[in-house]
Amino acid sequence: MKNVAPPHLRGANTNCYGQHKEQVEFLSNDSDAGNDVSMVDQLNDELSQVVISSQAMLFRRAKSYQEYMKLIPIPTNRGAVIPFTSWVELGSSIKQLYNQPLHYLTDVQLKKMDQERLGAEDVDVRLDTIIHPTKAELIIWLMEEVHRRTSSPHHLLQLWEADSKYHAFIDAIFPKLE
Repeated sequence: MKNVAPPHLRGANTNCYGQHKEQVEFLSNDSDAGNDVSMVDQLNDELSQVVISSQAMLFRRAKSYQEYMKLIPIPTNRGAVIPFTSWVELGSSIKQLYNQPLHYLTDVQLKKMDQERLGAEDVDVRLDTIIHPTKAELIIWLMEEVHRRTSSPHHLLQLWEADSKYHAFIDAIFPKLE
């Protein structure tokens, strides 16, 4: 049987077994609540400033990227017949052959075009036997010209904000500009 202290021997801070109870006191008044709210507001303001500044930085990056891509001329002396099995592979070959990057939007579109073939009845057939390599290269250069000349940095910003791995589609090829 446990030893239970009679109530008159127990202090205000002891339980029925004579053990000391911890007393925790919560002070709550309106001024403390106001400080907490203002601190939360301040943290939210700082967080929104960080988001805005990172968005502004990303917009500057998109704008300079688009301006740089406009400076790169589309090659005019083409004529090589490039064998390819996929749009992405053709894009890679074009980059190597002409020592030029392809626009982020072009790279994304090439990947989508390859994905669109999945499930098609001729998915195992080489793409260069379905579409003549010269026509396929022309399609890419036409698409590239549209992206280089007309793409909005605001649109790039929206896409890049939605895709944290956007930089994987930005080529590290820097041709000599004239």
